[in-house]
Amino acid sequence: MSPGPMAPPFNEDTLSDTFAQRFSQAQDKTLARILAAVVTHLHEVIREVRPTPADWQKAIAFLTEVGHACDERRQEWVLLSDLVGASALVEEINSRRPKSATPNTVRGPFFRADAPSLPIGSDISLDGVGERLDVSARVEDLDGHAIANAEVTTWQANAQGFYENQQPDLQPEFNLRGVFRTDNDGRFHYRTVKPAGYRVPDDGPVGKLLDAAGYPLRRPAHLHFVIKAAGFATIATHVYDRNDPHLCEDAIFGVKPELVGDFEQINADGMPGWRLDFTFVMARAKQGADT
Repeated sequence: MSPGPMAPPFNEDTLSDTFAQRFSQAQDKTLARILAAVVTHLHEVIREVRPTPADWQKAIAFLTEVGHACDERRQEWVLLSDLVGASALVEEINSRRPKSATPNTVRGPFFRADAPSLPIGSDISLDGVGERLDVSARVEDLDGHAIANAEVTTWQANAQGFYENQQPDLQPEFNLRGVFRTDNDGRFHYRTVKPAGYRVPDDGPVGKLLDAAGYPLRRPAHLHFVIKAAGFATIATHVYDRNDPHLCEDAIFGVKPELVGDFEQINADGMPGWRLDFTFVMARAKQGADT
């Protein structure tokens, strides 16, 4: 049997092309193109940084630790994606909307799909710890028409900056989470507590690495929302406290001018508290797109 053709000689300059050429018979051309692009950029980083074998083993050990830090309550890979801006960039590319529509941001690692459905006006603070916050909002289309029966999922950190699934032994199950439906005027309201800004989790490999590099790990105070309505593009977004001192350095690149709200001090039922009024604007979904 005659020998097969020889592969091109490997060297620092030819490796990326050689790798890409090995996908010439691929049936899934999209997957092949993505892999080739990712690996080509990885090779470029290696050529630029020129790590030693020991350096590369440290990188592999870090990725291994990220995987070990993931469980049913914590997603360290999502945290890594968020903190390096990858999640924000994917959202920006895939959710282009008219300028007046509410922009998307990343959901973050603490979203839960199983939050309870609640009647309008409910109190989602199950432990009552923190300063009262009354949230009132309207969901409308680009022409200002109300969107009735929209599904609104909300979640947030508590007054100390921790989510319920970060503290399963300290906070009640589903604390500061709920799902509401807008009324005929597109409105919903509920009671909660004023959230605190927080430092993103730094007890895992991602936080430890970026902290060691001097990266800012603060998030300004905010509420999360996912809003769905038939025929409209889903909104997954935040509303930020205008007075938070860390608005300019959000660790996951989520702050946009349209998402900054006014948390106003009020006196409710003889007790001091806060109020937030906000309007969410939904754009029609493109034909064939997921809503």
